[in-house]
Amino acid sequence: MPVVTADELVKTYQVANKQPGLKGTLRHFLKRRYRAVEAVKKVSFEIGEGSIVGFLGPNGAGKTTTLKMLTGLIQPSSGRAAVVGHTPFRRHPDFLRQITLVMGQKQQLIWDLPAMDSLRINATVYDLPPGEAQRRIAGLAGMLGLDQELYRPVRKLSLGERMKAELVAALLHQPKVLFLDEPTLGLDVNAQTAVRQFLAAYSQEHGAAILLTSHYMADITALCERVLVIHEGALMYDGSLDGILERFAPVREVKIELAHPVERQTLSAFAQVESLDGRVARLLVERQRLTDTVSRLLGELPVVDLTVSDPPIEEVIGRLFNEGSP
Repeated sequence: MPVVTADELVKTYQVANKQPGLKGTLRHFLKRRYRAVEAVKKVSFEIGEGSIVGFLGPNGAGKTTTLKMLTGLIQPSSGRAAVVGHTPFRRHPDFLRQITLVMGQKQQLIWDLPAMDSLRINATVYDLPPGEAQRRIAGLAGMLGLDQELYRPVRKLSLGERMKAELVAALLHQPKVLFLDEPTLGLDVNAQTAVRQFLAAYSQEHGAAILLTSHYMADITALCERVLVIHEGALMYDGSLDGILERFAPVREVKIELAHPVERQTLSAFAQVESLDGRVARLLVERQRLTDTVSRLLGELPVVDLTVSDPPIEEVIGRLFNEGSP
């Protein structure tokens, strides 16, 4: 059974339609006019226990609005949401004990106090006995490589240490569903890697479902086998990460190194030239023409080295967003 269900979720906002200038301000003051803006348009998907699902989309696509509906922070305009058997916007205590929401740009730790003090407050909120709370804190801190950092004021922690402490606070009650909105935002490479490894280990140990939004594709490729792609409020894709390449990238990338430079026009006779830097070129070749094109390149050009790969997933998704449709 799915632990998260979104069934044709819609969120529409009424936005004041004000004209510029003094005349527009006076008219807006006397008689306001509004226009409807659909932030989310009939989005449907399900997430099972223990699954880690990536949620991708450009800024303003509707990712955070969807997360807020699934966590009960806002009520859908229409459609149905169900998380661990509860209707989110009713905010039932049993529901709140089984979910968590982590937003990379927000914090719940008290700025001037040691992180441990905030963790003890959280433990009290969730009615955790002191011994059990200490055991969970020690386990989570150990997985994240935290030690004395929990006893220093939050304002003195590095961004990476603070994010790790935020994760401990968010997972102290051992939620079954994690909604993560840019959890590695602003972190350095080492901190990002540590957070990814922690999330994978936590999901495996506790069978927790994770819905992850991130602009760092390394987060998605490292953690998620399935992705949801949303654009302008509508769900464009729901499937495997590899399936995005098959569906939206009908080309393969061929990188060649030549014995001596050749003109771009010469390479264009074989395939689309993505880049040319001295003796190294990147070509985009249609999948059905790959074998013939590689044979021609090897037979007609002074090729020293040749590799074939899929285009970077970042480029595929970026192209998908720019086109605005499958």
